Amino acid sequence: MSGVRKGTVYLVGAGPGDPDLITVRGLELLAGADAVLHDELVAPSLLGRVQSGALVEYVGKRGSEPRAKQLKQVQIDARLIELARSGLAVVRLKGGDPFLFGRGSEEAEALAASSIPFEIVPGVCSPIAAAAYAGISLTHRDLASSVVFLSGTTQRGEPFDLRELAGHRGTVCILMGLKRLPALCLGLRDVAGRLGSTPVAVIEKGTRPDQRVVVGTLEDIAQRARDARLETPALVVVGDVVGLRQHLRWFDSLPLAGKRVLVTRAEQQTSELLSLLRRRAAEAVEFALIALADAPDPEVVRSAARSLASYDLLAFTSDNGVERFMSVLRELGKDARAFGPCRVAAIGEGTTRALARHGIRPDVLATTSRGEGLAACILEDLASRRGGASGARVLLPRALVAREVMPDALRAAGVQVDVVPVYRTQPASAERREELIGALRRREIDMVMLTSASMVDSLCDLLGDEASQLLADVTIGSIGPVTTEAAQRRGLSVAVTAPKSTVEALVTALEEHPLQA
Repeated sequence: MSGVRKGTVYLVGAGPGDPDLITVRGLELLAGADAVLHDELVAPSLLGRVQSGALVEYVGKRGSEPRAKQLKQVQIDARLIELARSGLAVVRLKGGDPFLFGRGSEEAEALAASSIPFEIVPGVCSPIAAAAYAGISLTHRDLASSVVFLSGTTQRGEPFDLRELAGHRGTVCILMGLKRLPALCLGLRDVAGRLGSTPVAVIEKGTRPDQRVVVGTLEDIAQRARDARLETPALVVVGDVVGLRQHLRWFDSLPLAGKRVLVTRAEQQTSELLSLLRRRAAEAVEFALIALADAPDPEVVRSAARSLASYDLLAFTSDNGVERFMSVLRELGKDARAFGPCRVAAIGEGTTRALARHGIRPDVLATTSRGEGLAACILEDLASRRGGASGARVLLPRALVAREVMPDALRAAGVQVDVVPVYRTQPASAERREELIGALRRREIDMVMLTSASMVDSLCDLLGDEASQLLADVTIGSIGPVTTEAAQRRGLSVAVTAPKSTVEALVTALEEHPLQA
């Protein structure tokens, strides 16, 4: 990939936790890296950007023993040098920014001493991002004209010398200070001269959907944080700017903030949905009920792709159908020009967007999300262009198992319909059944998003006879009428049906539903 050099180490800031906050350069390097060494706090979804076949190693350092951490750091330095000398493009993916309490400078020194080329890619640093997501501006013309970043623990495990802050009246951001919070608060009062009434905020897991914020003063914040059972990673913000939160908080005020949403889409389909939920501060609980597998007979698909021009119309009913069929075209060395005079029909916005990614605009677009609606539109188009549907040839690439309403309606009008399965669905392992049932019983799921009728059946089959009971106290959202009907047949109570059959419409409908409050 352009801009990625072999034998070079890239010290990349991954940002504070929200994977959308990584830089464009960081994403480019991840996609082109031969090896990635990452910390614990890096968002797991970022590792999904790494190219297939690349080496991915976890090299995080946890614990309270400084000597053990230093030994691990020496090993990391050596590993970076080893991989670079073997001719690989290496990304060292670090939480936040590499140079802000990230030991990136120490790693860069080790690389320089070994004559290994390196590049520093700054990241959005965690104190600035976490404070912003908590609605706290670290500087303000009326409240603070300076900000100090400090680590609650020094290299040898000793506390920071707070005498350095004597006379400082700006904002103080303390990283890695939660375990020493009582001593830090006492020192800020007795050593640095801050008033006990000085506002303090502790931000746990900043920028992530499970972010929590506890506000108090230097006198009581340690007890408040203890009562809330806050855990690391946590940022401590000290200063009058903390008072801005009551007016500027936005992330944890979003309608779905903190809601735990069960995402049941296939693993290959979750990225867009997860991004939509993150933007609304919801926590996605990923549980793929089905997996997408290759077509049962690939040669049948290839044969249909080769003879595209012999069809009057090609009908797509899902984005999966589009992507799978277009991938076969690419394998054959073809592109959209292979369609020739064949017209294209589609149902739903998701399918239309998938076609657009390949430079194709549908000639026929159903206004409803049902197969019956697409069949009616196709028959109308054939009648207007051919004078009738009889004898027309329609190709339908779709899942191996699907509703037969549309092909049956077309055949009844005299259309020759070739149904070509381009993918099939497989149930997820039943070994995870108890895990999901346990989460539902402990009320760790607030909402469930049902994105297809097959998902409804997979979920109910997995939960068994207890399905309706286990989901009784959960807000269930459906992507459309067909999915809602399938859920009702299985005894589920659907609270929200999306007005349009897209994941965006479903997320918005859940956001606006009164039961989410």
